[in-house]
Amino acid sequence: MIVPSNLLPSWLAVLLSEKFFNACIIHEEERKNEKNIYCLDCCISLCPHCFDPHQSHRLLKIRRYVYQDVIKLSDAAKLIDCALVQSYTSNGAKVVFLNQRQLPKNYRSHGKVCITCDRNLQDAYLYCSLSCKIDHVIKKGGLSQYLRECNSMAPPDPNSDDGLRTPNSVLEPAGSVTSVRTSSGSGGYGELGCMSLACTATTEIVRKKRSSLLRAACRPVISPVSEISAGRKKGTPHRAPLH
Repeated sequence: MIVPSNLLPSWLAVLLSEKFFNACIIHEEERKNEKNIYCLDCCISLCPHCFDPHQSHRLLKIRRYVYQDVIKLSDAAKLIDCALVQSYTSNGAKVVFLNQRQLPKNYRSHGKVCITCDRNLQDAYLYCSLSCKIDHVIKKGGLSQYLRECNSMAPPDPNSDDGLRTPNSVLEPAGSVTSVRTSSGSGGYGELGCMSLACTATTEIVRKKRSSLLRAACRPVISPVSEISAGRKKGTPHRAPLH
């Protein structure tokens, strides 16, 4: 997190600094014990087994996209003004990153970039994450006018598996592929959207596997006796004696 925590409301400071998807210490023996729910009232992260005592609280489902923490844009907009924050499409839902992501070595910015961290963006946006916007608006005067009053939130399904980890290798800069929509790709709203490359590679692999299986199925079956006969060398012919 970029912004000093003393300049933020407690629920937001903890949300941006919390380490989600770690195993819950209380329920370490249980299956599906990753902490992927955030309680806005208690300012703590929860696993699905911690869910019941907090059902009446305002709960926020944390998701994963390219190994980073994201939240649904519709949820974030209830808490803070998300205008000009670039969104992505993951599993059919618009999401935004909570924090800025570390730029790779030798990263080259070009065109439109994030005001805070210089990450490439599409033209319609100024920030790559919520923390980047928060950092910028605090420097420009204050955060209070961007916060939203949210008295209730629909409780998330604690057992749903909609926070898939998307490999970085399937992502490319914006503009490399047009209007590609998949379960975890950018559908015209993100800088990254090249799932078609991964799909093409996967299709090619499947095609090769099918071809090899077909060749194996069509290969004639040779019995052990035939193999022995085929491998036996002919000797010198001997004629019967003449009487």
